[in-house]
Amino acid sequence: MKHLQKSRTFGGVADTGWEPQAVYRHLDRLERDIASPAGIPILRVSSGNIRKDALDPDHRFASMPLYILNKDGKPGMTRRQCTGEYKIKPLKKQVRELLGYPYPARIPRDVFVEQWVGISTDEFHRAKDSDVKYMRNRHPLIEVGWSRADCVRYLTSIGLADTPKSSCLGCPFHGNAQWRSIRDLSPQEWADVVAFDAAIRQGNARANATGNRLLGEAFLHRSRMPLDQAPIDHVTAAEWTALQQELGDGEADAQELEDGVIDGCSPWACRGEVEPVQDGFGLTS
Repeated sequence: MKHLQKSRTFGGVADTGWEPQAVYRHLDRLERDIASPAGIPILRVSSGNIRKDALDPDHRFASMPLYILNKDGKPGMTRRQCTGEYKIKPLKKQVRELLGYPYPARIPRDVFVEQWVGISTDEFHRAKDSDVKYMRNRHPLIEVGWSRADCVRYLTSIGLADTPKSSCLGCPFHGNAQWRSIRDLSPQEWADVVAFDAAIRQGNARANATGNRLLGEAFLHRSRMPLDQAPIDHVTAAEWTALQQELGDGEADAQELEDGVIDGCSPWACRGEVEPVQDGFGLTS
């Protein structure tokens, strides 16, 4: 983020509190070896821990996009509000503070930050403007014509070939490849997501506590099966087609099941529309 009037540069990340440990180690490395020597502060902002909040009946939980198996056997999906709550909201709060106009102060039209978002040419359709005037999005990778392959090539050249994907550990948008990676390479984190999957079977804790239980069962995996039983080991196209027919869910193909949802949950670049929420920090324009 760059304040155009003061020409100050910051790095920023919205932490959901439930990223893989590899992501936190990578952020520490970037801050220590690259950002700090260059005099660029890395600001980590947060609205809380999404895993803890989901299981806390006393906390207002912003719904994750959970896969639902309704009582009549038909598939469904809950609304996705987590990007707005755990990424966009804390980023906007931090930007307001950097500009010197915390909520509810009105920000003058000529005061804004230029925010650089890392969307490559492969995903140019994800390049979107911010929904507030005091944050102006810019997409430098698209400007220089870099694809994902170009990014990987560059990261490899500077010793960062092992850069991990940033996403919640238990994100329902994971593909089978990512679920296998967690299971095979990080048993402790696998146990964590399996336990969370079991805990959300009847919906989020607050809804249950107030008597609004989900009319069906919730799952992290698209198959609507418990995560430790789900078909994550190289499901063939024929097997996935058969499962789709059984569930009546024809939204995804076998490639998406393997690789995950292409349009993930990056701020202003997530799948679908962010639910407009009046949060007191200018989430809605």
